[in-house]
Amino acid sequence: MPVRVLVVDDSAVMRQLLSELLAADPEIEVVGTAADPHIARERIKALNPDVVTLDVEMPHMDGLTFLRKIMTLRPMPVVMVSTLTQRGAEITLEALEIGAVDFVAKPAGEDGRSMLELAAELQRKVKVAAGLRVGVSRAVAAPRSPQQLRVPFRTDKIVFIGASTGGVEALKLLLTGMPSDCPPILVTQHMPPRFTAGFAERLDRQCPMRVSEGIDEETIEPGHVYIAPGSHHLEIARVGNRHVCRLSDGPQVSGHRPSVDVLFRSAARIAGPSAVGAILTGMGKDGAEGLLELRRVGGVTLGQDEKSALIYGMPRVAFERGAVMHQCSLSQMAHAILDACQAGAHASDHATMPPDRALRTG
Repeated sequence: MPVRVLVVDDSAVMRQLLSELLAADPEIEVVGTAADPHIARERIKALNPDVVTLDVEMPHMDGLTFLRKIMTLRPMPVVMVSTLTQRGAEITLEALEIGAVDFVAKPAGEDGRSMLELAAELQRKVKVAAGLRVGVSRAVAAPRSPQQLRVPFRTDKIVFIGASTGGVEALKLLLTGMPSDCPPILVTQHMPPRFTAGFAERLDRQCPMRVSEGIDEETIEPGHVYIAPGSHHLEIARVGNRHVCRLSDGPQVSGHRPSVDVLFRSAARIAGPSAVGAILTGMGKDGAEGLLELRRVGGVTLGQDEKSALIYGMPRVAFERGAVMHQCSLSQMAHAILDACQAGAHASDHATMPPDRALRTG
């Protein structure tokens, strides 16, 4: 059965374009369109779509208000269609926290994407969204408060985190459960260039530690989270006796820039046994090989479990490759990371499989 989609957008031109791009995939059927949330509400009742694509800004009722109503009254997969503006980014990030599963950026002349690229992204995300359970709490327990997690950390420890679809909500939950004096944290979250700055600013307001986009050659310090800019790979490098952020705009790796594999491989090279790597929810396999390299050099490697992941893709591939030493729920991830950073903690303390499994499956 094809995925049944309702397209909601106040622009007639955009409704037609999105409908045509979606209908080009034989596995997708556009069952209807709506120009505003009031019409959309009636068509959701009448057509029972599998997925809704929703414009972030519309007349009569804004996209966020309508999304809240959907998630309260009839939870279902929603893919936001966002403008490439600061306001569009802020609304989209809030929508992802409310319950939207993903987003695509509306085509703009300066973003360099072809219609074929936009069509492929839209079709892929809609089909993935159709298979997700929405409106179900994925955290099996509330995360421990930062006060409960205050422990003496080894000063050499550095944390590396990779995420994709579902990562906006996952990273917020993880980071708000960590103390303000946490070890340095480098994060690669798959996200377009114009969204990562707003994402970092949003986390900085919500989390106890400082959060910002990484800057090339910036010194890495405790109590600070560095987010990979959407246009650049983020790596850790050593300059004298300092660890610094290193940014590069090289080719995509594992289909992405920024790439989680690039981040984890740099962690393996530079931090080695002092690194703690965690791979969270997301589509595809980015991060699996880099996390395997990190485990091979003695770093602690963690993966989000299937029950708590919006999309158990990246963590699953990493686990199957033997890269993950320990799987845990999102609600326990902060505790697991900080436990691995405690004074006296060793990689072997966290292994849940034979230490040589990664080498055998590599």
